[in-house]
Amino acid sequence: MTARSGDLVLTPTGCRFLGQRHPCAIGRGGVTTQKREGDGATPAGVLRIVGTLYRPDRMAQPAPWARPIGLYDLWSDDSADPQYNTAVRAPHGFGHERLRRADPLYDLVLLTDWNWPLARPGLGSAIFVHRWRKPGHPTEGCVAFDPATLLQIARAAPPGTRLIVPPALARRGA
Repeated sequence: MTARSGDLVLTPTGCRFLGQRHPCAIGRGGVTTQKREGDGATPAGVLRIVGTLYRPDRMAQPAPWARPIGLYDLWSDDSADPQYNTAVRAPHGFGHERLRRADPLYDLVLLTDWNWPLARPGLGSAIFVHRWRKPGHPTEGCVAFDPATLLQIARAAPPGTRLIVPPALARRGA
């Protein structure tokens, strides 16, 4: 997999984007080539950005392609759900994540095509690019940045931008 200039490329020391290296956080389970729902790992591979969501009550629209997160917007993370790994709305009778959170983690979210649009149950859901809790604090499998860097990326990474997570970063046996 050859990186192109506009790709986000995960490296052992951060994420490279448009000629700059940015600190980032990945999943608590590290990088894996065998992603499973709930393993806390960031999946290795080439993921594409397929959309951008933002909280209109907390920030201005960051890019023309960004869509607002509504009060009832959720993301299904339940393998038994026929709508697994897709955006859904409350009320929803299966397991899910709220996209409109009390904390700022999902104030700005870049959606990836991991296990989407034809999700296979159990292979992992909701692999996003979002804000980190604090430097070095792991995610549940997403890639996370400080708020200023995330905003810079969101403005410069339209749908179709690739997020490359090299398999070489995976733990042995993971």
